[in-house]
Amino acid sequence: KTLLLFSVFFLVPFIFTCLALLKWNWYPSKVFVGDTFTYFAGMTFAVVGVLGHFSKTLLLFFIPQLINFAYSLPQLLGFVKCARHRLPKYNTQTQLLEGQSEHMNLVNLTLRMTGPMSERSLCIVLLVFQVFCCGLGFAIRYSRVAELFYEN
Repeated sequence: KTLLLFSVFFLVPFIFTCLALLKWNWYPSKVFVGDTFTYFAGMTFAVVGVLGHFSKTLLLFFIPQLINFAYSLPQLLGFVKCARHRLPKYNTQTQLLEGQSEHMNLVNLTLRMTGPMSERSLCIVLLVFQVFCCGLGFAIRYSRVAELFYEN
């Protein structure tokens, strides 16, 4: 129980910080998140996962990021040419984002699978996918499958 309470003390302020940032970063964005928040968020999750003794469970919530890493690996290792910025193409005529097949990341893969869409729609699709994967992570953690990886 102490470890759970410790995690709550870290995560509650973090969640409210993220909600405030989401308000300002929602389309059309008024702020840029950048590396500083990314490092802060990563370290928050790392501290909570390691000191709270649930790093395996935490890893389940990063399924989209693991998919992105696995899909990007050929470019990251230099087997496939990697552009400096692997962003989708913005079509000025349709005002939609289009996936680029030579840019191997989850954002472009999503656009190639769904077709061109607005930045707002793409954001919603990716957030829904993240929430779905977190739900899947909970389902895996508290199912019979978890008995293979967890002691309790």
